[in-house]
Amino acid sequence: MRMMPKLYLRAKLLPYEGKVLELTEHRQALLATEGNILVLGGPGSGKTTIALLKADREIQTGNLKTGQRILFLSFARATIARVAQQAGKLLTIEGKERLEINTYHGFTWNLLRSHGYLLRKGRGIQLLLPPEAAARLSGIEGDARSQEKYRLFFEEGLLHFDLFAEIASSLLSRSQSLCRIICDAYPIIILDEFQDTNKEEWALIQSLGEHSRLIALADAEQRIYEFRGADPMRISEFIERYSPTSFDFGNENHRSRGTDIAIFGNDLLTGANKSKTYNDVNVSKYGFYGGCNPHYPVKTTLIASLKRQLKSGKDDWSIAVLVPTKKLMLQVSDYLGAKSDNLPSLQHDVALDTEAPALAAVLIASLLEGAPTASEIAQRLLNDLCTHIRGRKGNTPLNQSELALVNALGDFLQSGTIRGIKRKRIVETAKLLGEQRFELKLSGDPGKDWLSIRDMLHVCNAQEFMQIADDAKYLRLLHKGAVLRSRLNELWRKSGSYIGAAAAVRDALVQEHFSASLKEWRGLHVMTIHKSKGKEFSEVIIYESRHHGKIVWQGADAKAHAQAKLTLRVGVTRAMEKTTILTPGSDPCLFL
Repeated sequence: MRMMPKLYLRAKLLPYEGKVLELTEHRQALLATEGNILVLGGPGSGKTTIALLKADREIQTGNLKTGQRILFLSFARATIARVAQQAGKLLTIEGKERLEINTYHGFTWNLLRSHGYLLRKGRGIQLLLPPEAAARLSGIEGDARSQEKYRLFFEEGLLHFDLFAEIASSLLSRSQSLCRIICDAYPIIILDEFQDTNKEEWALIQSLGEHSRLIALADAEQRIYEFRGADPMRISEFIERYSPTSFDFGNENHRSRGTDIAIFGNDLLTGANKSKTYNDVNVSKYGFYGGCNPHYPVKTTLIASLKRQLKSGKDDWSIAVLVPTKKLMLQVSDYLGAKSDNLPSLQHDVALDTEAPALAAVLIASLLEGAPTASEIAQRLLNDLCTHIRGRKGNTPLNQSELALVNALGDFLQSGTIRGIKRKRIVETAKLLGEQRFELKLSGDPGKDWLSIRDMLHVCNAQEFMQIADDAKYLRLLHKGAVLRSRLNELWRKSGSYIGAAAAVRDALVQEHFSASLKEWRGLHVMTIHKSKGKEFSEVIIYESRHHGKIVWQGADAKAHAQAKLTLRVGVTRAMEKTTILTPGSDPCLFL
């Protein structure tokens, strides 16, 4: 590995977003470097920016042949959207045209959709979306679960997301001609968040690295995905295999320049933060608030942050409430949206998993389609309900009650008999809903008709159907101009009905999953700390509750302890202006 020395002489200045980017000699040397490159640096150190400038330099110097492009890969769609926005401001017109920005999943799906048939004796493949995968794999654990994923692919042509990199790597390793074609199309590949790659993704990257130049962007201290296979040795493996020229931007900070947020993040790794105070990171040890909701402290803190941002007069501000667990995220979201404790309701976005809303959407679309008889509608509704119950919690196994209910409803669909008061009520409710849908006069307006179906479920007499209505509230596919709304309009114009609506929902979900929509993170947001990776906000509030949803638990082993510290650092450094950490005074976070 060739390590370039840090030089900070004769810097060039580059206008960007109303600020000035400093192109030190260190960064200029990177722009001139050929061959494989490793770029190291902490959060906000400018790794992405210099990678984009490097891509533009390669394009402008004529190093690409006609038809060739530079490929930029990252994990999260939010990151891709942010990088695309950044590229739009930094790159020349030709640079933007010849730079392809995609997620690892998006790139591998394009590859497998076009050439995956080579692994299935000429038969095509279809995507198994996470909600459908959760339903198909419900109740299957351990090695049997992995084997079922392979069976679904090789026998049914259904590709699970977990197999994307492995199958793509197998395809390229078995077809050297295809590998050369792909590498010739993308002679330079930029690998964002390289430290988070698992062994299957690493194998795919090595296949691409046979003929393409690789530029890896990494920060070992942001490796928070060990649970999905990220390896602490990955950066060393890259160095050993490719002998890259290495550039280390260390603790340079452009995201929160002028603040001590990045300093706190780095001190957190050594424990130095415990004996220091900071201007832009506030650690608040909250107490008890008798008679108030347990999450009262986070709402009052958020209101104070909101007032600060509104007072600033900016219209592009954003505030994120980051929590350790999904359960706490939902509790906080519910409380923020409620009017209680003499506090107003706060409108916000919550970063939910897709399984529950997606499966609810398929069920509602099926009801929109209808059927020739009320009985057929009810039968299909019960079948869709079983799928919803199996898959709505993602990879979390069903509890005994849920499993028994699904089995009983499945038996009913085969035999026509059901036992138990609760189960009979569900069946009777399905029959009633079937009759209501059969009699329903649709308007032809997809938005209104969708809400009519959802409202039917919301006011029915069975909690299981009411849950579907609640899950569907989080669907983001029916706003004006959305693909799904357009498709439903098209179905109605052609036939005066919504026959094909369920398929339209599935198509929209696929498109939504791979889209890197240029979402601007404005306003208020609630999400897990892990979900915040790759995003940035004006202010960040990190909150752990008193009884659950802890950043790190007392008694955690060394590995869990280290991962929790890295995760907290990621959350803290998402802020551009200010970070507040709320921890219970009676049981404060071990890191603070």
